[in-house]
Amino acid sequence: MPTSVPTHSLERVCFRLHKMLPEFVWDASVLEGNPFTFPEVKTLLDGVTVGGRKLSDQEQILNLAESAKRLLVMLKSGQFALAKSVFIELNGIVARKEALEWGVFRGEGQEKNYTPDVVLGEHGRYTPLPTLPGAPELNRVFSEGVSALQACEPFERATAFFLFGALQQFFFDGNKRTSRFMMNGVLMSHGIDAISVPAAKAQEFNEKMVRFYLSKDATEMMAFLAGCHPDADAILYPPVGDRNHDRKKER
Repeated sequence: MPTSVPTHSLERVCFRLHKMLPEFVWDASVLEGNPFTFPEVKTLLDGVTVGGRKLSDQEQILNLAESAKRLLVMLKSGQFALAKSVFIELNGIVARKEALEWGVFRGEGQEKNYTPDVVLGEHGRYTPLPTLPGAPELNRVFSEGVSALQACEPFERATAFFLFGALQQFFFDGNKRTSRFMMNGVLMSHGIDAISVPAAKAQEFNEKMVRFYLSKDATEMMAFLAGCHPDADAILYPPVGDRNHDRKKER
């Protein structure tokens, strides 16, 4: 993990996300296979409807924009925390009218039995913990996971939480999107600019995520996310010799 990541004021990182909102939303929508083009996203966010597009695709764009705006409000008001209450609130916006249920962990709403899975193409499917009434296991895993992440430095905590949320599938849909918002909330609350996976890297992102689901090894994805950071060239890492020494100690 990085030993040093450029930091700025909270006002500065929030201003950057606000300024790049159309690009941020478009990047996220491309990862979901949404057909909206960047000019169409800008038009929609300016309050003008786009003809010839499905309402569901339009709703997804607007949900992403509203989620980003809500995250900014949380950060500026000191309300953001790596907590379930924030996680479910953001999912309630991200997956609104798109998921089977939104804004609740699987099993905490009306649906008590259906367990979704993640399609991995030729590698089959990844099935997370089963949906159970009241979500006792998901709540336990979330609580223990967040507790463990508190010992990590902010950059590792943020990127690890994204992968944690994507792996455990706490919600019926919108897990990766919601977990990326949480990742960026952690980063920005520590003065680190938000990460947006560029639309041009969507295929690379998906391929690496498939390997992550299969191996549960986060190394490749964490390096990929660091490479997507706007300050990627200024991020410092431990010397290669130190990293090799750490790996030997782990073994």
